[in-house]
Amino acid sequence: MKLQRYANRNGESGVVAFATGPRGIAVQFVDGAVYVYDLERPGRAHVTEMKRLARAGQGLSTYISREVRDNYAKRLR
Repeated sequence: MKLQRYANRNGESGVVAFATGPRGIAVQFVDGAVYVYDLERPGRAHVTEMKRLARAGQGLSTYISREVRDNYAKRLR
């Protein structure tokens, strides 16, 4: 999985990188941890919105903390 740098347009995000795929999104946070969110956890609607926010470079960390929290498929690091 190839992570790309998150644009962080507000300058204060806890997200540093992400990778998208057909079944989900992986998000790397400032502590180095990478979490995978997929169509089962937290579900298609959340994954679709997370992908949109990731590409926009704004709002992803806030969305995860408010809407998704610990509902992730797995932690990689």
